[in-house]
Amino acid sequence: MKKDLGVHPYLFPMPVLMIATYNEDGSVDVMNMAWGGVCATDMVSLNIGERHRTSANLKRTGAFTLSVADVDHLAAADFFGIASGNTMSDKFERSGLTATRSEKVDAPVVNEFPLTLECEVAEARQESYGFHVLGKIVGVLAEERVLDDSGKVDPARLGAFCFDTFQNGYYAIGEKVGEAWGSGKALMHN
Repeated sequence: MKKDLGVHPYLFPMPVLMIATYNEDGSVDVMNMAWGGVCATDMVSLNIGERHRTSANLKRTGAFTLSVADVDHLAAADFFGIASGNTMSDKFERSGLTATRSEKVDAPVVNEFPLTLECEVAEARQESYGFHVLGKIVGVLAEERVLDDSGKVDPARLGAFCFDTFQNGYYAIGEKVGEAWGSGKALMHN
């Protein structure tokens, strides 16, 4: 029997995404966000609050990077969701992480995160549900250590973690348990 839990954002897994932008003074701003993901082959969709410094930076620069945080940097990633760039001017420095300028967009690349999408803002507007940003992916950077022999990202090597909307936890991911477009083929012949 199923129990009605009401209305909650209960999906699992939720990605833990790091949005990096430049502040007006050129310093790095990074925000941890869970309300986003890929929405087309070369597009990402983000829903963030307009009051965040990241939102102002996106409007001004028209660019951002979107990184997948790894378990090795979980504390810094969580800190980016706790601390506000509006009230803590040295937020990025406190994390101990480093960044370099993207070669494709006007945004920083956090060096320690293993996978980064370089994005241009395609659309940004306030909606009834929040500040909605569509980003066009113009490049993808990955640490060589997370690539397999064919040059593709290996989720087991990525060390990514996801957000648990049920109990506000983080969970490591990466164990392969099936083959997309293959594990269910046997049911095609019934």
